[in-house]
Amino acid sequence: MKINRRLVLLVTVPLVVAVTFAVLALAPATNQALQANRLTNMVDVASSVSELTHHLQRERAAATALVSTQGDSDSFRETSNATDKSVAQFRSQIGSLSSVPGTAQAALDRIERFIDEMPSLRAQVRSGGSTVTALTFGYRIVIADLIDYRDGIAQADGVDADVADRIRAAAALSRASEHMGQQQVAVMKAQATGGFTEASKRTFEATRIGYTEATGSLFDLGPAQWRTWLERTLSGPKALEARRLEDQVARTAPDQELTVSPKKWQQATADRQALLRSVESRIDESVLKTVTETRTSLAWLAGAEVALVLLTLITAVVVAIRLGRVMIRRLRDLRNAAHEVAHTGLPRVMTELSQPGALSGATPEQVAERSGNPVKTTGLDEIGEVGEAFNAVHHEAVRLAAQQAHIHEQFAETLVGVARRGAQLTTVMVSELDAVQRDEADPERMKTLFALDHLAIRMERNTNNLLVLGGYGHGRVRSADISCSTVIVAAAQQIERFDRVSLGVIESGIGIAARVVHDVAHILAELLDNATRFSPPDKQVGVAVWRLWDRAVVQIVDEGVGITAERRANLNKGLLEPKSGIGDVRSMGLHVVARLAARHGIVVELRDSSGPGTIAEVTLPANVLAAAPQETTPPPQGSLGERPGVSYETPRPITGPGPHRRQSAGTGAPGGRNGIGRNGDAAAAGDYNPGGDNGSAAPSRDGSRGSDGAKGSPADDRERSNAPSQHPVHAEPVSRIAGVSSSGLPLRQRNTPKQWPTLGKRDGAEQRSGAAAKPKPSPRRRDSRQVSDVLAAYAQGINRSTSHRGRSATDDDTQRSKK
Repeated sequence: MKINRRLVLLVTVPLVVAVTFAVLALAPATNQALQANRLTNMVDVASSVSELTHHLQRERAAATALVSTQGDSDSFRETSNATDKSVAQFRSQIGSLSSVPGTAQAALDRIERFIDEMPSLRAQVRSGGSTVTALTFGYRIVIADLIDYRDGIAQADGVDADVADRIRAAAALSRASEHMGQQQVAVMKAQATGGFTEASKRTFEATRIGYTEATGSLFDLGPAQWRTWLERTLSGPKALEARRLEDQVARTAPDQELTVSPKKWQQATADRQALLRSVESRIDESVLKTVTETRTSLAWLAGAEVALVLLTLITAVVVAIRLGRVMIRRLRDLRNAAHEVAHTGLPRVMTELSQPGALSGATPEQVAERSGNPVKTTGLDEIGEVGEAFNAVHHEAVRLAAQQAHIHEQFAETLVGVARRGAQLTTVMVSELDAVQRDEADPERMKTLFALDHLAIRMERNTNNLLVLGGYGHGRVRSADISCSTVIVAAAQQIERFDRVSLGVIESGIGIAARVVHDVAHILAELLDNATRFSPPDKQVGVAVWRLWDRAVVQIVDEGVGITAERRANLNKGLLEPKSGIGDVRSMGLHVVARLAARHGIVVELRDSSGPGTIAEVTLPANVLAAAPQETTPPPQGSLGERPGVSYETPRPITGPGPHRRQSAGTGAPGGRNGIGRNGDAAAAGDYNPGGDNGSAAPSRDGSRGSDGAKGSPADDRERSNAPSQHPVHAEPVSRIAGVSSSGLPLRQRNTPKQWPTLGKRDGAEQRSGAAAKPKPSPRRRDSRQVSDVLAAYAQGINRSTSHRGRSATDDDTQRSKK
C-alpha cells in the first residue's frame, strides 16, 4: 500500500469517529429544533382551531335561535358561511402537521368526521326537524374536540414546561368561552320554553361555575399579563351589561318567566363572546410567538453546533490534506531522488569515473562535493533527516567510487609504467638479437635465435596487453592499409603455436585500415592464442574471412572441448560490455579483446560449434575495413574451384617470425610490401618459406643444403648469413582449406605430415621425390572448421545473389549455365 493511501486511511479513521460522535452530540439539539418546529405548526393550527370554535359557537347560537323561532335564516346562513371559511383554513393548515400527540390526533379525527356530517345537521336546522337539545349537543361535542386538541398539543414531545403551561392556559380560556356559549344557548332554550326547569337551571349554574374554573386555570397557568388582558377586556360596558343580564337570569327561579328579552340577551352574550375571542386571539398570538422564538433559538443552536462541527471537520480535513500533501510531496521527492541516483545518477557517475583520466587531478573529496546533493529540500523533521542521511550516503558512495577510480588510475599507471619498461627491455633484447643474428652462420644457433626472436614478439604482445588494460594503445600508426590475410598471418606469428593455425576460405579484396591494423592483429592474436591453448595439440585452428554486406566476418574455429552455455553467455556479455576494472589475470586476453573491440565498434562473439570446439566470430565494421590490392592466383582444378564474381587468395602456410627488419635485395621491401611484423615493421606472409623466392634450398638442421643432399660449407654458411634469405622456426605441416566442390561448398584436404607446402605451387601437385602422394580418404563427418567454411561459402553465395553491381551479362550467363 502506498504512503498516500496509508495517510488517507490514517486520517479517515479519526474523522469517521469524530463525525460519529458529532452526530450523536448534534442529535439532541437537532431533535429539539425539529420538535420546536412541529410544535410551532401545531400552535399555528391551534389558532385556526380557536377561530373555528368561535364560528361554531356563533353558528350554534344562530341555529338555536332559528329552531326556537327566535331568529331568522339569514343570520344562520351568514354564520354558516363564516364557519365554512374557517373550516377551509383549518383543513389547509392541518395538512402541514407531521406529528401530533395521540389525544390531539384523536380529536382531529373526530373533528374531521363532524365536518363531514355538518351538512346534514344544517339541513335539519333549516327544516326544523331537530330539537334544540340534540342540536346543541352536536355542536357541543365538536367544540369540545377542538378544545381537546388545543389542550393535547401541550403533551407533545420536547415541549418546554413553561410553553406547555401557556398552551393549557390558552385552552382554558377557550373552555371558558365555551361555557359562556353554553350559557347563552341554555338561556335561549329557557326563553323558548317559558322559563327554567330544574335541569336547565342546573345547566345554567354549571356554566357559570365552569367559566369561573376555566378563568382560574388561565390565571394559574398563564402569565400575569394574560390576566390583565382578560380583566381589562371584560371591564368595559358591553361586558358589564352581559354580566348584569347574567345575574338577572341567575336570580330567576325555575318555572318563572325570564324577564330578559331574547334579543337583548343574544346581543349582550354575543358581545361578551367577541371580547373573549379578542383576548383568546392575543393569547394565541403570544403562544405562537413564544414557540416560534423557541424554535428559532433551537434551530440557531442546532445550526451553530452543526456549523461548528462541520467547520471543525473541514478544518481537520484541510489541515490533514495540506500536511499530507507536503509530506507526500517530500517523500516523493525523496523517492524520485533515490530512484534517479540508483538508476541514473550514480551509474552515470560510476561510468564517468571508470573512464581513464576522469578525476582530472581532483581528489575524491572534491569529486564528491562536485556531484552535489540529490535531495534538495531538507528540514528538521524526520523526512529532512532521511534526506540529509541520503545525501551523506550519496556523497560517501561517490567519494568511495572516486577513491576506487584513483586507485585504478594509480594501478593503471603502474601497469603502464611496467609495460613501458618491459617494452624498453624487449627493444634492447631485440636489438641484441638482431646484432647476433646478423653475424651468426650456424643453423642450429640461428634456430635458437629465431626462437628467442619469436619469444620477444610474444613478450611484446603481453606488454601491449598491459598497455591496453592501462588505457593506452600502440604508440605508432601505420601509413598504409594492408590485406586482411596479412593481418591474420601477423596475428598468428604473435602466439606460441603459430604452426597450428590453418587458413581457410579468405575472400580477396578485404583490407584493414592502417589506423586499426595493430589493434585488429592484437584481437586476432588473443583469440588465436586462446583457441590453440584450449584445443588438442594435434588439431588445427581454422581461420576463414568473408564479406557480409558492408562488413567483414572473421571466424576462428577450434576443435577443443567447448564452453558451457552459461559460461559462454557470461563471456559474450563481457566481450560486448568491457569492464572498467582490470579483471582477473586468467581471462586477461578477453578483457583486452573487449576493450580493443569497443574502441573501433568491432563485435566479438563466441558461438557453439555443431561439432566439438568453439567458433570465435569477429565482425569488422565498415569504418575498420579498407580496399586492399588483390593478390590472387588462378585456383587449380579441384582446389578453390571456379566461381564467377568472387576471387580468393591462395592459402599460405603460417610460418614463424624471422629477422624481418633487414632489407632484402631479392624480395624488395623488408619482408614484403603488405605485411606487418614486430613493433609495427613490415613482414610478408610468405617471407619465411623454407626455400626462399629463388627456389634455392634452405639449410636444414644438420647443415645440408636442399634436396640434392649437397653438404654446405662454412663459407656458404657465412654467405647465407649475409644473404637476404630467411629461415623458418618450425617445419611442421599446416592444414588448410584446399578447394570448393562443384556445388559451391568448400572442401578440405590435409597435407601429409612432416611436409611443408611449397609457396607458389598447388598443394599435392608434385613432390620433390617425383612420386605422387596418396590422398587420404575423406572424413565421414564434418568437423567445426568445415562447418565454418560451409557458412562462409553460404554467406558469399547470398552476397553474390543479392549484389548486382559490377556484374556483366556474361557473368550472369555463366552463372546460369553452371546451375
